[in-house]
Amino acid sequence: MAATTAGPASSTPLERDARLVNAREHRIRPGEVAVGVIIGRSSEFFDFFVYAIASVLVFPSLIFPNADALTGTLASFAIFSLAFVARPFGALTFMAIDRRHGRGVKLTAALFLLGGSTAAMAFLPGHAQVGGLAAILLAILRIGQGFAQGGTWDGLPALLSLSAPPERRGWFRMIPQLGAPIGMFVASALFAFLLATLKPVDFLDWGWRYPFFVAFVINVVALFARLRLISTPEFTRLYESRELQPSHLSDLVREEGRTVVLGAFAPLASFALFHLVTVFPLSWVVLAGGNAPLRFLVIELVGAGVGLATVALSGLLADRLGGRTVLGLSAVLIGAYGGFAPRLLDAGPVGEWTYVLLGFALLGLAFGQSSGALNASFSAKHRYTGAGTTATAAWFIGAGFAPLVALWLASTFGLWSVGAYLVSGAMCTLAALGLNWVLHRTPTR
Repeated sequence: MAATTAGPASSTPLERDARLVNAREHRIRPGEVAVGVIIGRSSEFFDFFVYAIASVLVFPSLIFPNADALTGTLASFAIFSLAFVARPFGALTFMAIDRRHGRGVKLTAALFLLGGSTAAMAFLPGHAQVGGLAAILLAILRIGQGFAQGGTWDGLPALLSLSAPPERRGWFRMIPQLGAPIGMFVASALFAFLLATLKPVDFLDWGWRYPFFVAFVINVVALFARLRLISTPEFTRLYESRELQPSHLSDLVREEGRTVVLGAFAPLASFALFHLVTVFPLSWVVLAGGNAPLRFLVIELVGAGVGLATVALSGLLADRLGGRTVLGLSAVLIGAYGGFAPRLLDAGPVGEWTYVLLGFALLGLAFGQSSGALNASFSAKHRYTGAGTTATAAWFIGAGFAPLVALWLASTFGLWSVGAYLVSGAMCTLAALGLNWVLHRTPTR
């Protein structure tokens, strides 16, 4: 693929064409960057939630029909976790591609692999057709998703942050996080529609496959939106000044490894809560309560709307109080929530609504400022790689195994143990923020 003349940050004809079609006079305003970031992140989270919902409603019976419902769901969650194991390896591979061939080649390859792995799941045969091979195929495709996810970091949230006025950094830091509730809302709405309009046998036979096709189309749209932004002169200038240029991981760890560790642990409260209000409760109410999933998906639809509002609120609060302060206060509230809320899932519809809506409200406040909470502590030459590395590590530590661990704890010890698990994440966040303050003494917004 021939390179354009714009330099390594703009390395494909597809990028050039995207810029010519979409950018006004080759310039991108902060509002356009924000829209591109939201589209990109929403597409990634849509892929994520489509798989997560299917891992509860479809894969236990399709892939593990000979196991009881709980064992089948635990096995499905184990495969769910494989993406987070593969993600660091993908990050390393695509970072090398970025340095050698440019951001556009890396992003195009990563998003087509992500969309291809997701779309291929629509053709997945069940245990009835191929036996145990079905589980192996699902695991391979899930690893493909995670590997690709490691290459989707494009630096656009950093570009957005760098272009933000000093007094609006909290607001701009929040914008990429809007993709999570948007992706959750669209995925839940699509599955709820299919459950409401199809017979159960048709849903399990072919209906569940439709969202995986949709995911591929959304990824193509998101790719075009992101390529036009990384092709701009602003992005190229920041790339060439090293603000958005990838550095070697070994150099990052040697020179600023302490910040990587603290940055990975700082968002653990929000990342643990992320799965404990989305994936885990859906599995619990279906398994333990015998409830129809459609009703709970409607609850999560409303919860996603609440989360969207509180993500935006986190930006306003961060501009007044500071992003790390908001993250710390939300961790305290999440710890308190963990002390009582999980048991609400056994308290009927009122308890379920309370658990989900309150959980999403707290998740929005914390998650809205969790992206790059400590990125300002990185030097300019390591900011791009440091931001991507800490995000990958935080997802692996805080979220990768959360549905599996939470369901196992709840089924073995009771829902109170899920609360204890959540409290541990809040304590990690507070400890990381406290250590960072002690080490730097000059906390910034």
